[in-house]
Amino acid sequence: MIYQTAILQFSKMLKNLLAILDKGAKSAEDRKFDVGVLLQSRLAPDQFNLIRQVQVLCDTAKVCAAALANKEIPSHPDTEQTLPELKQRIETVLSYLSTFSAADFANAQERRIARPRWEGKHMSGEEFLLQHALPNFYFHFTVAYEILRHNGVSIGKKDYLGELPYQK
Repeated sequence: MIYQTAILQFSKMLKNLLAILDKGAKSAEDRKFDVGVLLQSRLAPDQFNLIRQVQVLCDTAKVCAAALANKEIPSHPDTEQTLPELKQRIETVLSYLSTFSAADFANAQERRIARPRWEGKHMSGEEFLLQHALPNFYFHFTVAYEILRHNGVSIGKKDYLGELPYQK
């Protein structure tokens, strides 16, 4: 269940984010302003801008996957300044996530996960996923979505949720 909850959900939402960013670029083009305005936008003075929101949610996905599977975390230097660079970051993380299989997460629920800023504390893999990684990922995804929405990009709940596995 860890694979479905982490890898499949992170991947789906990152693909949704690519589509939402494309709508942002189209909105900027249609309204005749530089898409960089959107990338530098933030909801509040003490929050990250759109670029940093995307970087953090990408990091959250890859760090979670790597920690739960006990694999090396790929490095991204946080140098993105343009929409193509930001989309490349997302694509790179999607590519990384595609290397995982359900078997990579055997015993992940019980794995002890520690992060440097936790000052010697740890969580079980299941706690890390459910109490930290998923909420953190969705927080930054939602803020990125809201930055675009706040700036007049025509997106809604269907864009956020993406395709759903409806059955007949």
